[in-house]
Amino acid sequence: MIILGVVLLLIGLLTGVGILTTIGIILLIVGAVLYVLGAVGRPLAGRRHYW
Repeated sequence: MIILGVVLLLIGLLTGVGILTTIGIILLIVGAVLYVLGAVGRPLAGRRHYW
């Protein structure tokens, strides 16, 4: 999810499409939160890791 967010963010910035930039930022934030929760060991939706 983090990689997809970075790719969409870069494509959005290079092409000037605002919606891709916004979606990329949102995916980066959500991916980072899920990564941190998984790394701490906190179960999320019944799973220790979301991937």
